[in-house]
Amino acid sequence: AGGCYMPSDGQANPSDITQALAKGARKAGVRIVEDCGVTAVQLKDGRVCGVSTTEGDIVCDIVVNCGGQWAREVGKLAGVNVPLVSVQHQYMVTEPIEGLPRDMPTIRDPDRRIYFKEEVGGLVAGVYEPNPIPWANDGIPEGFHFSLLDSNWDHFEPAIEQCMARVPLLENAGIKELINGPESFTPDGNFILGEAPEVENFYVGAGFNAFGIASGGGAGKALAEWVMAGEPPMDLGPVDIRRFGPHHQDIEWVRTRTLELYGKHYTLPWPFEEHESCRPLRTSQLYDRLRDQGACFGEKMGWERPNWFAPDGVEAKDDYAFGRQNWFTHVGEEHKAVRERVGLFDQSSFAKFEMRGPDAEKALSWICANNVDRPIGRVTYTQMLNLRGGIECDLTVARFADDLYYIVTGTGFRTHDFTWIRRNIPADCDAELFDVTDDGFTLSLMGPRSRDVLSSVTTDDVANDGFPFGCCREIAIAGATVRALRITYAGELGWELHGSKGDALAVYDALMAAGNLHGIANAGYRAIESLRLEKGYRAWGSDIGPDYTPFEAGLGWAVKLGKNTPFLGREAISDRKGAVQNKQLVCFTVDGVDNVLLGRETIYRNGERVGWLSSAGWGYTVGKNIGFGYVRHAEGVSADYLTSGTYELEVATQRIPCEIHMDPLYDPTISRVKA
Repeated sequence: AGGCYMPSDGQANPSDITQALAKGARKAGVRIVEDCGVTAVQLKDGRVCGVSTTEGDIVCDIVVNCGGQWAREVGKLAGVNVPLVSVQHQYMVTEPIEGLPRDMPTIRDPDRRIYFKEEVGGLVAGVYEPNPIPWANDGIPEGFHFSLLDSNWDHFEPAIEQCMARVPLLENAGIKELINGPESFTPDGNFILGEAPEVENFYVGAGFNAFGIASGGGAGKALAEWVMAGEPPMDLGPVDIRRFGPHHQDIEWVRTRTLELYGKHYTLPWPFEEHESCRPLRTSQLYDRLRDQGACFGEKMGWERPNWFAPDGVEAKDDYAFGRQNWFTHVGEEHKAVRERVGLFDQSSFAKFEMRGPDAEKALSWICANNVDRPIGRVTYTQMLNLRGGIECDLTVARFADDLYYIVTGTGFRTHDFTWIRRNIPADCDAELFDVTDDGFTLSLMGPRSRDVLSSVTTDDVANDGFPFGCCREIAIAGATVRALRITYAGELGWELHGSKGDALAVYDALMAAGNLHGIANAGYRAIESLRLEKGYRAWGSDIGPDYTPFEAGLGWAVKLGKNTPFLGREAISDRKGAVQNKQLVCFTVDGVDNVLLGRETIYRNGERVGWLSSAGWGYTVGKNIGFGYVRHAEGVSADYLTSGTYELEVATQRIPCEIHMDPLYDPTISRVKA
């Protein structure tokens, strides 16, 4: 048993903070109007232009919705979804306790789901119970403000027992009151910040999950900077309102998932832990077929996705642990199938867009950092940059016609990437973006025998000369027209196959039947992770993101600085090509299957902290732990600096030696991909 002491912890009075901020705002010329109801948000051409209130109309270009548990209702007035719900949150306050220090630290006991802090000589004791009670399921009652709910002693009683077990003196302490106040909570436990994807210049700062005072200062600063600059000042992905998808409009789904997250506030978070509630919600046409073949599904953006496949006699269920989990060996077999034979992945949850119009190329040439002005039938891997030169999107763009580009990005980035692209289409471009995610399926056929399989199910030319790497075209499979993109995230010869969802089963069955001669295997997302780590492919949201430039991430080759073409973010990185960066993404390996890298492990160079791992996992082909991370050095991270150091990683409080690698661990010459 042990504990952590956080000397930076402190206490503040929410009322005093509010009044102090209001006083400062008034001094700066801000007018605060109380007891004034908002009745409408006025829009013009998809942008905010005013607000209607019970005191009259306000003409404005920007609205910031900090409505707390009312934020969802305020958002509705503008057609904006703010996925939060109200939950009862209780804590008790004791009478003064003799000898209790006024500066005692806040105490948290996650095993008992309780916390304590000093207040006016007594203790406040609160709980995050496993069975929380939602509130205002039919909407917050009219006139409810600055109010509390009736105390629920029966519901709080188990917490009292836990509190006395942790602090025995509470047995003799008097209880002054039990406070029950509704608070807004979100379905992933993070607050909601940023410009709404539905309406321009409508911002949200809400859903603080009972830690609004702790986060309010930083969140307010970040939101203010976002409003002023028009884009986030830093990577705010975990709290960005664009992290949500269409299923978050279902308030019953939001409520049920939120209650699950509330109940897990203090529980032990296992590696690779999946949510349990509201499943299955969204499934591909292959769900039943894959389930019958042993798929163990995970959930992403509401989609059920096969993480791994259990062989006959093995239950398709995760057994959580901090060591190697029960799927480790089975994922290794999927990995081996892709490296040595051929594997088939259901990636139908990919977000898929189409840019259409006579100016589609012109629009994407401005938004994309790489060159998309390429012939019909070519695929471009590209980043999209923000004004700081950071990577805002990481995706593929396939040209199927002069006026048609097909864009594929990650499952979780659907709202974020669609909004980013649509809002950055230049005003003088005749081009429009369409979301076609729900219309189709995606199957990825990967491995050295993938051409043998594909050539067995289509009469179209898939030979290397006729269909080289980086090309795309429509081919026929099982009577269906399929968009075939010769690209890979596994580091092997392969194709992404995109088609109409009604054809998914026919195409899947044809591929599996033809693949039987070549040892085809179903494979899931955990195999993809291992495969991409070995090949050195980056993952947006961990290895790359808004705070990292392509040159820092080792992706400078995908930036068209050699062309005299303006593009978004160019000015911020125009002088970075060939320059020494202050941070650089590199690969590390650690021997020993008993060592487990999960990501976030601290990187030491010559005994000094220089960064942390952004992502990590096991490489089944190389037989090592693999981790990617940025090495940071204020005076620059040159190749000599990187290779001259001795490195360690801190794994479970222990430093273990690791080896740095400057090139991909697998197929550094890309010969297998281009075979």
